[in-house]
Amino acid sequence: MPSKGTRMVRWRRALALTAAGGLAVPAMMVLTGEPSVQALTYDKLKPIQKRLLSGVAAFAFNGEMQQARSQASARVTSPTRVPATAACPSRIGTNVKVNQNCLNISEPDLAGRGQAQNETSIAENPLRPSQLVTSFNDYRRGDANCYSSYSTNGGKSWQDSTPPMGFTRGTSFGGFAREYWQGGGDTSVAWDTRGNAYLSCQMFKRGQPVTEDPDLSSAFYVFRSTGTGGASWNFPGRPVVEQNDVVGSGANFLDKQLMTVDDNLSSPFRDRIYVTWTLFTGDGTAYIYEAHSADYGQIFSPPVLVSRDSTLCPNDLGSPTPQGACNANQFSQPFVGPDGTLYVTWANFNNGVGQPVGDPDGGGGDANAGAAAVTPKENFNQMLLAASTDGGATFGAPVLVGQYYDLPDCATYQNGLDLGVSCVPEAGPTTNSIFRAANYPVGSVNPVNGTVAVTFPSYINSHSKEANGCVPTGVNPDTLLDLYSGVKVPGACNNDVLVSVSTDGGATFTGSTVNPRALPSVRPERAPDVADQFWQWAQYTPRGVLVVAYRDRGYGTDQTTGFTDTSVSAGRDLVHFTPVRASTGASPPPSQFSGLFAGDYEGLSALSGVHPIWTDTRAVDLFLCRGTGAPGVPPSTCTAPAPNAAVANDEEIYTASMAVPRT
Repeated sequence: MPSKGTRMVRWRRALALTAAGGLAVPAMMVLTGEPSVQALTYDKLKPIQKRLLSGVAAFAFNGEMQQARSQASARVTSPTRVPATAACPSRIGTNVKVNQNCLNISEPDLAGRGQAQNETSIAENPLRPSQLVTSFNDYRRGDANCYSSYSTNGGKSWQDSTPPMGFTRGTSFGGFAREYWQGGGDTSVAWDTRGNAYLSCQMFKRGQPVTEDPDLSSAFYVFRSTGTGGASWNFPGRPVVEQNDVVGSGANFLDKQLMTVDDNLSSPFRDRIYVTWTLFTGDGTAYIYEAHSADYGQIFSPPVLVSRDSTLCPNDLGSPTPQGACNANQFSQPFVGPDGTLYVTWANFNNGVGQPVGDPDGGGGDANAGAAAVTPKENFNQMLLAASTDGGATFGAPVLVGQYYDLPDCATYQNGLDLGVSCVPEAGPTTNSIFRAANYPVGSVNPVNGTVAVTFPSYINSHSKEANGCVPTGVNPDTLLDLYSGVKVPGACNNDVLVSVSTDGGATFTGSTVNPRALPSVRPERAPDVADQFWQWAQYTPRGVLVVAYRDRGYGTDQTTGFTDTSVSAGRDLVHFTPVRASTGASPPPSQFSGLFAGDYEGLSALSGVHPIWTDTRAVDLFLCRGTGAPGVPPSTCTAPAPNAAVANDEEIYTASMAVPRT
């Protein structure tokens, strides 16, 4: 069974062939694709490529999947007729629907297309916290697009707004007046200190064979809502990075941009906008870059390397190191401290394949212990962080935030479903929870004392380890994803959100010497009542309380059925946390997109009160009843079962407005 190092070597070699299966890569300045690199269809990608593609990218270039067609045939076998208005809820208890639309009735083989919303971000206006803006992937136009909603009453009600992303200036794409885009996603939102909101959007062309157009150009753009609180957006979007790949070479791949704005009044870089992303290139490397704007999003800087060389990256994974030894990275997140220091945290795969740091029962250890003697069954990786004190112009060397264990190989534990990605299997006999998911870091800085806290999930943790039957067992040689004993056993494996802390401005973290089995978790649990938590976001309140929102299977039968709630935890000492349920009921496993995709992350704002935001699947999906819409038979709408749900469901965006949990 290959080690994690072997797995990443295969990934490196696979990425050298990547093309139409992924997005084209902007490298900040305008690039052109390399015609000598052959573009591949999704079904020709290597297993590790399918795993590492973000959800938006995978679904953008996969066309219409055969699995969706098999779901369609199952869904129409036993329909129940209901009025179309059944798919128009505005709230569920105290949970408020954000996207203000009724369900589009899509063809069964396109379930999710024309319908779904997922992958959420939310932010409050620091001048008027009652103003909130959100962003999310929205499929109402049939394809993924960057959409937004805004509230003027603290999240009690919402209205939709539409970023004008149909086209941008085409100067970089052959000198034409316009470049028309076919899809978009991976959104994030933030505010400056002058009352302007910003939205970051990834935009792309699909290329062949999904369309007849070979164009695989892609870019990141930032839209500004100038004084309207997210009700409208400036046009056209301002480029952060652009790539001209009108010939469809697919030579490079760009993924997972996130944005933040320095909203600290005393910062020397007040109102500066930062965007970070991963740049995959044809040589198999994947470095983290950052760009910034000092003029309210009008113009962005050239790219700045974040993932610099470091002894924390002893394993080059068989690939070149043109920008340093840390050449395998993903899931970067930028955040800013009160003094204007920019922090970027991300997941890295260049660690050694020995024993993890620290004592599994607590205590310290060697920060470089990951480079010790090989233990083939170990499969941990590491979260890193780099800081910039000059407004994003340069970054210090990466430091170790902590080590973590990723979610397990989906196909191994879920009857071969969702091959090539990790997921969150339910601890029971069913195999309904098959949507893609991965563990990522999110950080925040305490405005009171400057403490830096980074949250990240780990499948091995204080509630999920060898003592209760969850043991790392290497990787699946076919999918190259993590394996564990105890995945489907109640009370054994479960994913926890951990916290690693720095009290010296990000120079060192508790997780650099403390084993993930001993780091504090944001959700108190006691065996055998342990459950999965994932898709977290974190933010300090103005009074110095760390608030973390996350998907949670700690209620009722969620852990064994694959249903999911949303919770919020708060902690002041970063060791003891108080959890509160935010969702008023559990969401069943998503059934749209064949149950394979419900986004990659979810957001939170905690400036005034707490506002978690999530993808909710309690609403039903509808389709045209069989035999209706024919001569003499008026159309009517029906629900029906899905292969992984008793009733097919719709992905929508919900939020809650809550008080900070008592600490």
